[in-house]
Amino acid sequence: MKLSEKIRYLREVEGSLRGLGRPMTQLEIVAAIKKELGKSISQSYLSQIESGSRPHMTQSSRALLAKFFKVHPGFLVDDPEGYQTELTSDLRTTEGKLDVWLLQGSERFASDPELSNVLIKCAREKDTRRCLLLLGAILETPGLADRLFEALQPESSRRTGEGRRIR
Repeated sequence: MKLSEKIRYLREVEGSLRGLGRPMTQLEIVAAIKKELGKSISQSYLSQIESGSRPHMTQSSRALLAKFFKVHPGFLVDDPEGYQTELTSDLRTTEGKLDVWLLQGSERFASDPELSNVLIKCAREKDTRRCLLLLGAILETPGLADRLFEALQPESSRRTGEGRRIR
């Protein structure tokens, strides 16, 4: 994962942890750092990092963002090609772990925007565990997934013929 992706990902996680139901904006991050840590970082600097136009941070910026997001400073660098890492924040709840897992999945499947957005929606859900359990119950009920898909997305059903089979 690239540094730019990690910062976007951490803004998403932080927004979820703070109960916003959405990612924190760069401006909200700047304001929260100022309020909570008494330090400053500019929104334009965060924007440059997220856009990839600034691929590296200064040591002081890395330390400040690591402290704010409660991650190890070593997390805030590009990962070597093929390297797998887990977020090392202070998430202890099942909800938090599920949200992080779903958000990581949304990044992993960014090439499929429809799937990526659904994973983000699940992570933003107040009771993520319940959301996934509901999905499991729908899939266990014969024919229910197909009927729901046809009812909720009829335009997709018409494009593909008789509906999509979800497994």
